[in-house]
Amino acid sequence: MSLAGKTALVTGGSRGIGRAIVRRLAGEGARVVFTYRNSRAAADELVGQLPGTVAVQADQEDVGAIPAMLEPVRAGLDILVNNAAINPATPIAGLTAAEFDRVMTVNLKFPLLTLASAAAVLRDNGRVINISTLSTAVPGPGHVMYCASKAGLEQVTATAARELADRNITVNTVSPGATDTELLREVNSSEGLAWSAAMTALGRLGEPDDIAAVVAFLAGPDARWITGQNIRATGGLLL
Repeated sequence: MSLAGKTALVTGGSRGIGRAIVRRLAGEGARVVFTYRNSRAAADELVGQLPGTVAVQADQEDVGAIPAMLEPVRAGLDILVNNAAINPATPIAGLTAAEFDRVMTVNLKFPLLTLASAAAVLRDNGRVINISTLSTAVPGPGHVMYCASKAGLEQVTATAARELADRNITVNTVSPGATDTELLREVNSSEGLAWSAAMTALGRLGEPDDIAAVVAFLAGPDARWITGQNIRATGGLLL
């Protein structure tokens, strides 16, 4: 598989799963533009390690950041990966209108409007990959907005797969299971992480590279006949 000559845009590419995706796509030969919110040092480090990559600061709470984010790919885009998300631990009883708006904007509104704007520069035979979560199938208490916003993103995938099909642009979702990132450790106890590993058929937590490999496959030529799907990359946490 080679992505030589392709241009990719990855949101939230400075840390965790996004960082692994940037590394994998660049390693396959793609020119990668990625966004970060606050992790400037991590973004600069990644650019230094991967010549040709471009980092763009973008706060997904502000949809006004989309035009500047897309500026480096105005000449043409082949692969869009909507990865950036937030997952505040808020029980339903403590939910506020402001928190609802914030999570929905970052996790759903911004990715959808990014796709809407990127459609004009996406080349025929392009790829759109939305990163969701196993939590839409196995929701946990305290994460109602994360689960709801990601479920919405999965529906964006299904609809966009129909709308973009006439240009041979595929649109798919990747839903990671328990993947060892800062985000996972911020919202789970050590006991919860151990339980997740024990319940996973392959006997461990996922690694960001495990998810990046699935994204790279969907971004490549061998996935040309896969669209509108939700690939649950969980190691067998859900069977």
